Amino acid sequence: MKIEPKKVVSLTYDLYVKDENGKEGLVESATEEQPLTFLFGAGQMLPRFEENLNTLSTNDAYDFHLSAEDAYGNYDEEAVANLPLEIFAGNDIPPVGSVIPLQDNQGNRFQGQVVSIAEDSVIVDLNHPMAGQELHFIGKIINVRPATSDELSHGHAHGPDGHHHH
Repeated sequence: MKIEPKKVVSLTYDLYVKDENGKEGLVESATEEQPLTFLFGAGQMLPRFEENLNTLSTNDAYDFHLSAEDAYGNYDEEAVANLPLEIFAGNDIPPVGSVIPLQDNQGNRFQGQVVSIAEDSVIVDLNHPMAGQELHFIGKIINVRPATSDELSHGHAHGPDGHHHH
């Protein structure tokens, strides 16, 4: 069965990004035991990721690159916030390198990585951890099936076989 909107796709992938020296390293994987399963065309995945998989079928292998612009965007030097220490009142100050959940005034949730701690504030980088990175995906399509009516109404896949697992 071919991949197209309203199909649920299960696939394996290895995601590689280049380090400072331009050498590719593996940063994330999905295996046959724990594949990535998603409802195609529902807007959950990067649009260009889906474009590269469009019309592939079960057992097809794939290997493609996404530029930073097509993935998580270029690194934005401006996307760094100073959070006043008061907002951590009574809680431990998160250590440098930790990722903390944040919320903006509109209630959008996102994550920031603590880059340094100043006398009266915590400096947080709001860029996606993979901003500015070209992504290299290599993997295989394990299964393609029609989405169930539940999945279509919920807008996401319920696992490889269409049932919730608790």
